[in-house]
Amino acid sequence: MTLAFDLHRWTRDWTPACAFDRLQPLRGVAVLLPDQVQVALFRLADDSLRAVGNIDPIGRAAVLSRGIVGDRNGFPVVASPLKKQAFSLIDGRCLDVDGIRVPVFATRIGIDGTVFVANTPDVRFGRRPEPAVK
Repeated sequence: MTLAFDLHRWTRDWTPACAFDRLQPLRGVAVLLPDQVQVALFRLADDSLRAVGNIDPIGRAAVLSRGIVGDRNGFPVVASPLKKQAFSLIDGRCLDVDGIRVPVFATRIGIDGTVFVANTPDVRFGRRPEPAVK
């Protein structure tokens, strides 16, 4: 049995952002995806990576990459620099206002240390969900 690896599909699903060692702990950077979506990429204190949409849905500006990274009850969050609402870096929900969330994007590190961000929130664990059969 052979598995076919589709390099073109993989490059459609992932965007290279930067080298891992260029990211500063507890600081964010903005990444522009091919479809003009902005993502805020964060390196946490434990060297894990998190990425969420960069647009603050309350302040309506692309500023989350400049937010303050911290934690609430042990869970990583970023506080918007505009109105200081905290957004979970795990599931994207706003911890201060019910019903508001930002999209969460998968991340991965390549063999050479390049950080990749998924092009859509639908890509999880390196796989795009299969379309529903009708």
